[in-house]
Amino acid sequence: MVELTKLAKGGGCACKIPAEDLENLLAQLTGLTDVSDRRLVVGVEFGDDAAVMAVDGLDGQGLVMTTDFFTPVVNDAYDWGRIAAANALSDVYAMGGQPAIALNLLAWPRDLLPPETVRDVLRGGLDVAREAACLLVGGHSIDDPEPKYGLAVTGFVDLERMMRVDAAAPGLPLTLTKPLGVGVLNNRHKVTGVEFPEAVAAMTTLNRDASRAAVAAGVRAATDVTGFGLLGHLYKMCRASKVRAVVDVASVPFLDGAREAAAAGYVPGGSRRNLDWVTPHLDPGKFPEQDQVLLADAQTSGGLLVAGEVPGYPVIGELLPAEGSAITLR
Repeated sequence: MVELTKLAKGGGCACKIPAEDLENLLAQLTGLTDVSDRRLVVGVEFGDDAAVMAVDGLDGQGLVMTTDFFTPVVNDAYDWGRIAAANALSDVYAMGGQPAIALNLLAWPRDLLPPETVRDVLRGGLDVAREAACLLVGGHSIDDPEPKYGLAVTGFVDLERMMRVDAAAPGLPLTLTKPLGVGVLNNRHKVTGVEFPEAVAAMTTLNRDASRAAVAAGVRAATDVTGFGLLGHLYKMCRASKVRAVVDVASVPFLDGAREAAAAGYVPGGSRRNLDWVTPHLDPGKFPEQDQVLLADAQTSGGLLVAGEVPGYPVIGELLPAEGSAITLR
């Protein structure tokens, strides 16, 4: 098997541009993007997972658009394709929508990797798109020294039942629909080659069922937990909704082996950058840095973080009126 992870500097959502750098960059574009059009329901203001546009004639349905791609997070080409596709589709689910059609995005080192490897990546993406009942048709590819794969996705959402990051309110519980720890386990996989099937299973699980359950429960605020970690995405929700959060650390689920991987030093640089970004807004209480960095661990195709209770998923904290630190660990 080709060690795909050795061909990339980063891996999965841990290769994202750091949140602080990205926000500074977007701030420089103020006024250069048109956000005044009445059809734009969700834009760039609060860092939602996808853009939403109202379209005449869709009977209350909005058009959801998003894209996501990244470098290899595992060495198995088929699994990487599945993970990347599930991750890209997740942005639509995080808005409470249903993906409808997608395009492949592929960067490939033709001189380094055989054709059957790229075939397996695309096959993995196709299988997940089929599972999601989302058409996957064509796309775009380039020759690139570092492999990258993902999807551009278009879907639909009921505008009256849509979930977004600025709709959280005090008094709501916080629900997390997948365990954390993907970042440290993937980093250990990259360094040692040891496989973690539970992590792959989590990353390839669609957020479809969790999204539908949240919408059915009346939830109106959610985001998916990806490259900025639980703390980073929770901070963005608190800031956008003008609330604060208390996280019950003992209630946060972790994948088997995640704590051991962190203790052994397999912490991605992206996870540490996430913690650095959130630290000024965090009251860590008595919890040591290792616990904090696991809560900030850069996830790939993570679960939904929901402002509300969703049957079948663990409640990990609560939202309170804005006062003091945006996030408190207890």
